Amino acid sequence: MAPGLDFFKSSDSSDVPVVQICPDAEPHDNGAFKSAVPQVTPKPGVYYNSRFDQKNFLEGELSLDAATRLRQMLARPGIVIAPGICDGISARCALEAGFDCLYQSGAATTASRLGMPDLAIATLNDFVQSAQMVCSLSPSTPVIADADTGFGGTAMVARTVYQYIRAGVAGMHIEDQVQTKRCGHLMGKQVVSREEFVTRIRAAVIARDSFPGGSNFVVIGRTDSAQVLGMEEAVFRLKLAADAGADVCFIEGVKTAELLASTVEALKPKPVLVNVISGGLTPSFTTKEAEALGAKMIIFSLVSCVAAVHGIRAAMQSLKKTGTDFSSAKGMDPKAFFEVMGLQDVVSLDAQAGGSSFDVV
Repeated sequence: MAPGLDFFKSSDSSDVPVVQICPDAEPHDNGAFKSAVPQVTPKPGVYYNSRFDQKNFLEGELSLDAATRLRQMLARPGIVIAPGICDGISARCALEAGFDCLYQSGAATTASRLGMPDLAIATLNDFVQSAQMVCSLSPSTPVIADADTGFGGTAMVARTVYQYIRAGVAGMHIEDQVQTKRCGHLMGKQVVSREEFVTRIRAAVIARDSFPGGSNFVVIGRTDSAQVLGMEEAVFRLKLAADAGADVCFIEGVKTAELLASTVEALKPKPVLVNVISGGLTPSFTTKEAEALGAKMIIFSLVSCVAAVHGIRAAMQSLKKTGTDFSSAKGMDPKAFFEVMGLQDVVSLDAQAGGSSFDVV
């Protein structure tokens, strides 16, 4: 049997092992456990890996491993807030503001890297290269990355998981739109069958579980079917995704507070993620409102790139009109800008290594 498949037990495969972590097992640095004992599977056909039980992440200091830290955040009280970032500048600003989790939006990545709309134009390479840069800025800060439809069939879904883990991404969401997908807050969406959606989720989970050395990478199942097939179908698809091993359920385009609350209730105990985009299909819930409705995670996909458009547009129009950038700079000189980009970290590293290149900057 291929690595990772042993956590899926069908009703006619009684020889397939499912493992339960020993209560006294000691974790590796990455959160994996050193020893395990057999445990009866809870339900035929349903993914089960007790290593990922939330009780294993309730206590202790936050891990330096980003994926393990994300699981700790999901297991502990409070909503996980992840602002959408689109590039290195926006990531630096989010970290400076004190956010402890970041979201690499597919729409924002497509816009910042390619200057194009979110219409299935960006490739896996675009997403991975962006993720490598973002994750390198603060390696212990969890970054959740959009994975669109997985960029192809099951082999590409698995490849996406492997490349994201290697890049340092803590978790990703994968959706049920067709390959020619679009932003979840645009009209005209089409979705694949339930069976194909579940296959994508299962491929991601198998890939995660077969990653060499182990990984606590978080798999998030997203459905865009609410606007196409209705909320009942959307919730049913997320239940299927949860059974296939999704750690978190993401319902895109939920239109009311009541629908969000009922979705959370229907999917318990799985954590639910809500995506808030100003002017989009979902109401502009505040973090406190979303938490009160039961959401465990909230992302603000376009917060940085929309702000960038407003700010850059105003600066360009001012420069065109006045012939100077003095007013748009607002007193920020080059050194002050580089301070936001981590100037002191680089200067300190050079000094600690015995260099003198940046004694004066």
